[in-house]
Amino acid sequence: MIGPPGAGKGTQARLLGERYAIPQISTGDMLRDAQRTGTPLGRKAQRYMEDGQLVPDDIVVGIVDERLTYPDCRRGFILDGFPRTVAQAEALDGMLARQGAGLDVVIAVDVPREELVERLAGRLVCGSCGAMFHRTSDPPKTAGRCDRCSGELYQRADDREDRIAKRLDQLAKEVAPVVRYYRDAGLVRDVDGRGSREEVLERITASLPA
Repeated sequence: MIGPPGAGKGTQARLLGERYAIPQISTGDMLRDAQRTGTPLGRKAQRYMEDGQLVPDDIVVGIVDERLTYPDCRRGFILDGFPRTVAQAEALDGMLARQGAGLDVVIAVDVPREELVERLAGRLVCGSCGAMFHRTSDPPKTAGRCDRCSGELYQRADDREDRIAKRLDQLAKEVAPVVRYYRDAGLVRDVDGRGSREEVLERITASLPA
């Protein structure tokens, strides 16, 4: 799954994972877990995440490389938020080659910039389980509390309006070459990310190889 922040990659990756019974591998979730638990990796990543910057390739590649060795990945997996650079894409090729595997498809989710800003600025995250909500389009049943675990909801530092434009501009520059990399390999399927979760899920499912 590839696309800008707020495009719904995480939601769709989770729904696809449930539909096909394969794990969603979210680099963002893994980095935030490391940050919350205060691991050396988390401390390294924290200063980049708090400033709305991308975490360096060597940190991200390391956690993905380890995760792909887990038994639950043997039947397949969905990468969410990785790779974000051509260097990461090349590193992924190496990881998969060592396992005798390869990518089947790259879903490029597209959403207009104005809608991305609105989505990101209203996004809320559970500090306990990581579930996501939105102040207007998907609010929690109880204000400030997660529907799943009753944990406290918060707004990520990089979802504040003064940092959103910086994130979108930076990622647009870095993700575009990755899309070209995979488009040249014939793997990209473009999907309109607007509409309900169910509508987007059906578009993605229809675009998957038989």
